[in-house]
Amino acid sequence: MIMKSKPIKERIIHKIKELGIPIFGFAPVEQWVKPPLDSPNKFREWIPEEFWPQSIFPETQTVIVIGLPVELPIVETAPSIHYHEHYRTVNHILDTKAYEISCFLNSMGHPSVSIPRDGYGNIEVLLKKPLAFFSHKYAAYLAGLGTLGENNVLLTREYGPRGGTLPYSVPLKLREIPS
Repeated sequence: MIMKSKPIKERIIHKIKELGIPIFGFAPVEQWVKPPLDSPNKFREWIPEEFWPQSIFPETQTVIVIGLPVELPIVETAPSIHYHEHYRTVNHILDTKAYEISCFLNSMGHPSVSIPRDGYGNIEVLLKKPLAFFSHKYAAYLAGLGTLGENNVLLTREYGPRGGTLPYSVPLKLREIPS
């Protein structure tokens, strides 16, 4: 049982670990305003303001990003129905766990909004306008979970390009705590 006297960030980390989520990080919204000097996005403009978390959920102060790995033996089967179903399963689990964390935060009086993994509707919409309303990949990058490779895929230390991520916005200023 978590004691209510623990700092909120510590309680969130405990909940994330309790849910068995191996990839997670925190990004203050100020990071969207000015791109990092080592930004991998060298060939385009930085993320447009309408796609910043504080534009989607104005009270946002911190974005929490969670992720689950796609296991290498599954990746090696791609393209296959097996890979497709595994991908869908991982995304469903991410959505469910983000919902659970969001409920946990809301129950403590901290409004939070989870952002669905595939927030563009369906493949037809994506083909007509290849743009999602929020970049999970850049949220993970800004949360310090990895870097972006040559092909613009998030690369994590432990899982390489196999870490699926899902961010959610929380209107909290979370002070740093020791790891």
